[in-house]
Amino acid sequence: MASATTSGAARHNPALRRTITSTSTVVDSDTSAVASPLDSPRHSASSTSLSSLASGDAEELKTKPNAQFGRLIDTYGNEFEVPDYSINDIRNAIPKHCFERSAATGLYYVARDIASLATTFYLFHTYVTPETVPSTPVRTLLWAFYTFVQGLFGTGMWVLAHECGHQSFSPSKVLNDTVGWILHSALLVPYFSWKISHGKHHKATGHLERDMVFVPKTRDEKASRLGKLAHELSELGEETPIVTLIMLIGQQLIGWPNYLLTNVTGHDCHERQVEGRGRGKKNGLFQGVNHFNPSSPLYEAKDAKLILLSDIGIAITASVLIYLGNTFGWSNLLVWYFLPYFWVNHWLVAITFLQHTDPSLPHYTGESWTYVRGAAATIDREFGFIGRQLLHGIIETHVLHHYVSTIPFYNADEASKAIKKVMGRHYRADTKGGSLGFLKAMWRSARMCHWVEPSEGAEGEGKGIMFFRNTNGLGTKPLKMSPAGQ
Repeated sequence: MASATTSGAARHNPALRRTITSTSTVVDSDTSAVASPLDSPRHSASSTSLSSLASGDAEELKTKPNAQFGRLIDTYGNEFEVPDYSINDIRNAIPKHCFERSAATGLYYVARDIASLATTFYLFHTYVTPETVPSTPVRTLLWAFYTFVQGLFGTGMWVLAHECGHQSFSPSKVLNDTVGWILHSALLVPYFSWKISHGKHHKATGHLERDMVFVPKTRDEKASRLGKLAHELSELGEETPIVTLIMLIGQQLIGWPNYLLTNVTGHDCHERQVEGRGRGKKNGLFQGVNHFNPSSPLYEAKDAKLILLSDIGIAITASVLIYLGNTFGWSNLLVWYFLPYFWVNHWLVAITFLQHTDPSLPHYTGESWTYVRGAAATIDREFGFIGRQLLHGIIETHVLHHYVSTIPFYNADEASKAIKKVMGRHYRADTKGGSLGFLKAMWRSARMCHWVEPSEGAEGEGKGIMFFRNTNGLGTKPLKMSPAGQ
């Protein structure tokens, strides 16, 4: 086995508000990811979705000293401490009224977003024409702006369907799933298929073998992908900025459909699927791991009807689009629908990427993961008016969302403020620079977060707590390892 010998100096980032993870019972079995966490909850903090996964041994784990993990260092060079609170501490800190969901309020926001989409289309279709705007360059710029604005409104609608999937839209599961299916189908998203896999993401956030979203490569996996041995990664030269840029462009353009079609960025441990349908299957195109096939190892046999219903929703939307394209012209439909659709994909991928990829975030092996640790391995950011008003706060209150996903977005700010008192130094947010800072964070994370590995000073369970490292000489240096057998 390769051995770690040294670690380079690190760049510190004291301005970043730190979160760590927290402790609770370890849930590391295949069956723990089977039951959907999105069933309609009762009206109490103690029964919200996913929260019940993290009680039991929480109090016992709270008493364990952080020294048992050794010295854990994140990519910025900051020391990582395992926190000392439980999921019950989090739930009990949140005011009871924050859990209240209103169908009328949810439907108001749906009506608002649909009205915004319709009004924008009417204004541009009526007034941005060759007769009213004879200059082709000016007209082109205006329609480009249209695609951007519609992309924001469309992303807001996507977020409302996301609320439906978590049952935070209203107290009615039927209403939630009906609205969610309609909204997501209109955006070419397989609602129930996404809902099930997204629920598993919430049950296993930060788990390297079970998470469903932006699971980083381990050092061995990264080396294998580059045709190198693990000990050679610390010797590689800098990745050129153009390579980073190309990666980001590809991720933002096709990342979402690629995820639906191939499960890219999701875990690739399908052999553990409880019904055996994952044997011999790996992520990738035509490998049987996708969000459209009822036989996909992402699902169980009981999910088949819901997967088919999701596919029917996509088929209905596709039929409408084909009719519109044939009737009004495909070039018009490109501008009216498909370019805004790519903007929606861009924002969705950017938001998710930055919620779960940051130089301060840990990831866990099955031996070190717990629900509360994983839920805290997320980060809040800031996107100003667009984030809070058009995108319904999905960027600004994500840490709370991973603890209690049934709190509606319009109560999330108050609930987030409440849990910060419990999390203290362990709450993590990067809000510097607002919207511009959010965009800069994409580049920083892409440059600094290449793979994960243990800290040099990790001991015992701490060896299963991984942090990002990179070949660009940024932040904490990768471990220098001896070749296998030496």
